[in-house]
Amino acid sequence: MTWRDALLLAARGVSRRFGRAVLTVLAVGLAAALLTALLTIATTAETRVLNELSKGGPLAGIRVSAAAPDPSQVDQDDARPGPPRDLDAGAARRIAALPDVVSVVPVIAVHGFVIPPDPDVDPFLDTVVGVDLERTAQLPITVLEGRLPAPGALTEMAVTQGYLERLDLDPQEPEAVVGTEVEVASARFYPSLGDDEIRGRWTKALIVGVVAQEAAPGQFLASIEYARLAQDWRAAGGSGGFIEVTTSAYSGLFVVARGLDRVGPVRHQITAIGYSTSAPENLIATVQRYLRVVEIVLSAIGAIALVIASLGIASALLAAIRERRREIGVLKAIGARDRDVLRVFLVEASVIGFLGGVVGTAIGWIIARIVTSVVNGYLTAQGLIGVRLGLSVPIVTGGIVGSTLLALLAGVLPALRAARLPATEAVAGS
Repeated sequence: MTWRDALLLAARGVSRRFGRAVLTVLAVGLAAALLTALLTIATTAETRVLNELSKGGPLAGIRVSAAAPDPSQVDQDDARPGPPRDLDAGAARRIAALPDVVSVVPVIAVHGFVIPPDPDVDPFLDTVVGVDLERTAQLPITVLEGRLPAPGALTEMAVTQGYLERLDLDPQEPEAVVGTEVEVASARFYPSLGDDEIRGRWTKALIVGVVAQEAAPGQFLASIEYARLAQDWRAAGGSGGFIEVTTSAYSGLFVVARGLDRVGPVRHQITAIGYSTSAPENLIATVQRYLRVVEIVLSAIGAIALVIASLGIASALLAAIRERRREIGVLKAIGARDRDVLRVFLVEASVIGFLGGVVGTAIGWIIARIVTSVVNGYLTAQGLIGVRLGLSVPIVTGGIVGSTLLALLAGVLPALRAARLPATEAVAGS
């Protein structure tokens, strides 16, 4: 018996019991759909959260300040770092030259007095964070509404959701402040004029967007040019009072490591130079471990579903053997060998598994897209960036091939039973 004959006999067996075959294919398909959907969703989450980190990026960033490093950050075997050093262009170049550093972005944070547009809200003191707006892709900044200020703009700012809370507005409705104006003064303190004498460099700025940012503490985001002008104007007034004047050109640096696994070594090198560092590497590593656990659990659920479907295939084939005893006896009577009968039933099981895998993988992909649409709707409502579902070739291939192999394994026992059935017993028992 050739493979072609085995395929024809298997196809005829499936067509004769079409209803049972459809139900068996659907059982395999649903199991494959569950496994495909779960793995696709888990892989998408892993790609969104972890793979981006492994390539480096804002979440693999290190915040550097001029403060003295914490003693716990310094190895006992290393030379003790010197006193705090100013952060300037030279320091940025020195850190940028370290191994595994992708980029270094300066940050200037300046204090300012703010007069909000709502007259019922009292003026308050806050921080304006100035960054290079042409390099925001390297910073932990997410636009929730509107846009970022134009690079080099001196009269445009973005605010965080904390600004909305200060104005007693709903943080979930950031569009309420986009397009409004706010007055901000870079404060200068003159101790010789008395405790209440403060002069400011006033700017009327248009709020062009609402952002979530972690470049530095502060509810306002502006261009680094604005922050530099405010810093220079404030420093010209001398020191004293509650407005601290620093000699550092930058308030901090945001350093992006080459990958999550390089954050620790880079932090160690920066600390040895004499600067304080902070990074969310421990939190991210914990999230990574939990995502791995979730992926394992979801895969196990899908695998259990496939095992249950394989039991259904075995049951269907055993029932088919009981119904096809005469056919088996006739095949053996005309010269079919045990391995030929075995081949027919294994091919039939493989066909059912393959069809179920194809149908299930397609359904699983559709389910994953629906779930992704729902999740993206929620993330957008929360002011977060949505996820993009990617078609994973290994998952698709694994779903189809895995269903076929599992069905093939499930059909081994029924096929062996059919192959060992004597011709005389099969014909007589019919």
